[in-house]
Amino acid sequence: MSKFRLDEVDHQILDMLIDNTRVPFTDIAKKLLISAGTVHVRVKKMEDAGIIQGSSLTLDYEKLGYSFIAYVGVFLHNTSQTKFVLERINEIPYVTVAHVTTGKFNIFCKIRARDTKHAKEVIFLIDDIEGVYRTETMISLEESLNDKKRLMHTIFKDL
Repeated sequence: MSKFRLDEVDHQILDMLIDNTRVPFTDIAKKLLISAGTVHVRVKKMEDAGIIQGSSLTLDYEKLGYSFIAYVGVFLHNTSQTKFVLERINEIPYVTVAHVTTGKFNIFCKIRARDTKHAKEVIFLIDDIEGVYRTETMISLEESLNDKKRLMHTIFKDL
């Protein structure tokens, strides 16, 4: 399959959609001085090529009472237990991200909780999974950087 080529208009469309996935195509079209149909066709092509995959909703977890973030490194007795442990982790809704990793941990998770007491309960749920040897937790004091745009613009320069 040939590599999909993005031009400057595609970059600008993606730039606006990363800021707000719900921005109407007519608003994008007005800002870029193109037709809404052109925006629609270009977005559809990027979806068909797999460059755009769905859209996401950003929640203000602090307003919802879940501002506590911790990262949990999970050590396993045996790496052969990875799939089983990930299936159990997936049953804990407060674990929002899990990566199989190399290095110190077998699995690295991000959890969201109401407070330290709730985080402790979530960590204990992870600890209790069969195959987990131990966990190591890091508390996030503040999310200082979460910027998809910088990476996107770097990728555009590399294309």
